[in-house]
Amino acid sequence: MSDTPARDYLAAARRLTHQPLLETLPDKVAPAHTALLVVDMQNDFCADGGLVSRDGRDVTPAQALAGRLPRLIEAARRAGVLPVFIRSEYTCDGNPWLSDVWLEQAVRERHGGYTTIPVCEPGRWSADWYGAIRPQAGDTVVTKHRYDAFQGTELDLMLRSRGIRTLVMTGVVTNVCVESTARAGFMRDYYIVLADDGCAAYVAEDHAHTLRNIRRFFGVVSTIDELCSLWADAPG
Repeated sequence: MSDTPARDYLAAARRLTHQPLLETLPDKVAPAHTALLVVDMQNDFCADGGLVSRDGRDVTPAQALAGRLPRLIEAARRAGVLPVFIRSEYTCDGNPWLSDVWLEQAVRERHGGYTTIPVCEPGRWSADWYGAIRPQAGDTVVTKHRYDAFQGTELDLMLRSRGIRTLVMTGVVTNVCVESTARAGFMRDYYIVLADDGCAAYVAEDHAHTLRNIRRFFGVVSTIDELCSLWADAPG
């Protein structure tokens, strides 16, 4: 495709929009309007002996991610990007959250997870943050009960109250909770930036499919190095 049609599309978009477009990655991730979402970095999804490990899946990609993420989180803090830690809670006395639909899916696919194996029980090791990935005092923490962190939570209100326009997506699992939240954010008119090496899936092909899907329909894909560089150069 030549540059001419692209320029025409951009000119048309500028005429149609109600506020200036965030056209470049530096514009999108400017700290004043950006939140870093850290999704589900919890023992059940990352640790040996957690739910996913007990399912027989390989958690080493999630554990490797836990070694990379602190650098990005610290860069975000220094630049004034809003860190938002998102956690799951599913199993609880009285079962307030697990529906028949959820449980039927679990019976077919989760090898005891959510039925005979509790998942992310509040106050238990299974729901605790994994390793060094944990909020600091005063950080925003959003608790969800579905893959999508907007579903039934205060996330959207909290982001809009702070003037957030862009969500930088990190965490696990790339193709489930990260992608579900990214899609929901795009549908609520947030710019979506997914950090390739800031996310992890248990199967490399699943991770790659989400990157392709995000690029085509929901946002852009970046890297930890690129984001850290941009935030290091951001005006203080």
